[in-house]
Amino acid sequence: MNILVTNLHYNGRLLKMVTQSLSQEITTLHADICSALADPNRILILYALNEGPKNVSELVEELGISQPTTSRHLNVLRERGLVIARRDGQAVVNSLVNPLVIEALDLLRAVLASNLRSRAELSENV
Repeated sequence: MNILVTNLHYNGRLLKMVTQSLSQEITTLHADICSALADPNRILILYALNEGPKNVSELVEELGISQPTTSRHLNVLRERGLVIARRDGQAVVNSLVNPLVIEALDLLRAVLASNLRSRAELSENV
């Protein structure tokens, strides 16, 4: 298990404080974000929202996912802090909280592409 080391200053001296419970909390939050990314529909929703804010109807039309399924996935993404919803008249418009999530998804896709290339090379050598 990783232990988080926190720097504290006391009477002009630097102290390092190890906080196992804080480290566990951060690891749990990290796992929560990863679980939100574990569904292909949620990944598609995040990429769609990267193009700009959208309401549920726009996402349904663009992605071809049913309205109840889209709403359920948006709820998970909001609970995990990846999407924010704001009211715009009668509609609720969803947008990304932080575009870094797209960079993370792109990095994971690069890992996937690398793995697929390695598998292809292995199959060619068989």
